[in-house]
Amino acid sequence: MKRFALLTAVALALALAACDDREARMDVADPVWPAVTDTAETELPFRRKELTAADISLTKDFLYDKYTLDDTYPYQDTVRSFKWDIIRQCLAFIENLQAEPQRWAVLQNYKNLNGEAPVTARYVRNEFNRVSDTLGIERYQSVPLYLPSDTLTPVRYGRDGSLARLVEEVGSYWLLEPVTLESAWLVPVRYVKELSDTTFFRHVVFVDRRDQNIATLERKAEGEWLVRSMNPATTGKHRPPYGHDTPLGMFVVQQKKPKMIFLKDGSTATGGYAPYASRFTNGAYIHGVPVNVPRTAMIEYSWSLGTTPRSHMCVRNATSHAKFVYEWAPVLASLVVVIE
Repeated sequence: MKRFALLTAVALALALAACDDREARMDVADPVWPAVTDTAETELPFRRKELTAADISLTKDFLYDKYTLDDTYPYQDTVRSFKWDIIRQCLAFIENLQAEPQRWAVLQNYKNLNGEAPVTARYVRNEFNRVSDTLGIERYQSVPLYLPSDTLTPVRYGRDGSLARLVEEVGSYWLLEPVTLESAWLVPVRYVKELSDTTFFRHVVFVDRRDQNIATLERKAEGEWLVRSMNPATTGKHRPPYGHDTPLGMFVVQQKKPKMIFLKDGSTATGGYAPYASRFTNGAYIHGVPVNVPRTAMIEYSWSLGTTPRSHMCVRNATSHAKFVYEWAPVLASLVVVIE
């Protein structure tokens, strides 16, 4: 079966590309008669050409048009932009992923609800004093990945919310291929949620950590995508012991909350709520402007949107845009791609 890898581009961008040469096939009649007879047709395989960034057409057709940014726009003494070249690469990758039917699943372990992952064979403690694999993925809220040849000790962790293709069930494990990794792994079944066999990803949210913006795109037909919104956003800031970067990668929208309650840092006291929250990995949500206690009324906009990272891991939006995403992107059938 075909395998794909999600690669982080060296020059500040997440580039997505397929990594092998298997292509979708179907038999069709060939009109050329064999030389030895004129009474039978020869059937030749039809090979689908994999899409590239150049094959992706983007058309602006906004469903949400408040606070809309231009393709390029000034910020302080620099210029920021929507990285349409990278977005096209990502969409070509997503199109190729879905060129033939797949059994999709999402890795899940939000707040360790499916059990704390075992410690990997090699691990480190990060700046948050948490156990992580050597690639920096924390044990907390993550899923253990085992080599098919060894289910005693995991080699690394998979992030909650990661999309994977199911290969087969092996005892109490799934053999699966996360789309952002190059290998097949065994994962205990309790960490794997199989998606509906009709799942097709037509809604994709792109979050740019570097330029602090967000774009929503919707598939119209193969290779044709509509830009539904282009807005300022604020991502997570690496600020131990409480603030995390919004992680790069491709994730599935897993859960929605009209109000996501958050705690004060280092406390069990309620700090407030974030409106129209759509969770995609760990505790990372796309949400509106946070409302801190004792205030209760929603806040539409903040001067800090589109400036610099300052969230704990989430992606802050204008509250009306967060509501748009909340209503527009179906759970377990939408993707969030974080680039920079």
